[in-house]
Amino acid sequence: MSLQGAPRLSGKVAIVTGGSRGIGERIALELAQNGAKVSITYTSAGSEARLNDLIERINALDNGSSAIAVKADLRDPSSPAKIVAETIQNFGEHIDILVNNAGVELVKPLQEITVADFGFVYDLNVRAPILMLQSVLPYLRAPGRIINIGSVGGRYGFKQLSVYCSSKSALEGLTRCWAAELGSSGHTVNCVNPGPVQTDLMDNIPKETIAMQKSQTPIQNRIGTVEDIAPVVAWLASEESRWITGQVVSASGGWAMY
Repeated sequence: MSLQGAPRLSGKVAIVTGGSRGIGERIALELAQNGAKVSITYTSAGSEARLNDLIERINALDNGSSAIAVKADLRDPSSPAKIVAETIQNFGEHIDILVNNAGVELVKPLQEITVADFGFVYDLNVRAPILMLQSVLPYLRAPGRIINIGSVGGRYGFKQLSVYCSSKSALEGLTRCWAAELGSSGHTVNCVNPGPVQTDLMDNIPKETIAMQKSQTPIQNRIGTVEDIAPVVAWLASEESRWITGQVVSASGGWAMY
């Protein structure tokens, strides 16, 4: 809440990509609980029931927030324009917050990586955030907040995760460049790198990697939760973070210290 008692993101419009489950789902709810109107993107028809439940929860908050769902495959270069158009149609001509959360993992030994695998990961994890920001920029109201969701893998080497980890390194590079480029317009650009978080995506990570991370996490030797990550994003979306840009925040319980 703000000092005046109103939600700190009251009147703000946000887009959260990949918000039907996991970290993205919780980020969308957190932004809405802080008063934002939220456009949530998803890809699979199988996500619709869960997403409808989330939208009902948000619309019942009675704090000025509301939410819509936009079905769009972000590997399709035409999707960002569609997402922005539907957001504008529902919430007005301004966008304040973009959370580039949609992403995919690939667990594969180096020798087995194909050209198609590279496109499968990079088109979503790297190209889509670029195209999303390009589409949002004409409507981005200062002080805009761009928040990229990376991974501690962007700075750490994990076996069989070279394509994924390198894509998150690329997202860090984009974060710094965009911060330098958009600062004169009053916008901030930051990246949140979660450590291991208990979501469906964790099922793909080798068990020995997870066990190693748990044992080396200073806070309680545990895996993170979506509730640990979402408030960090909400803070970066708020006025309170106005002097923070071009930064990568390790939200990992201290497993990775930057």
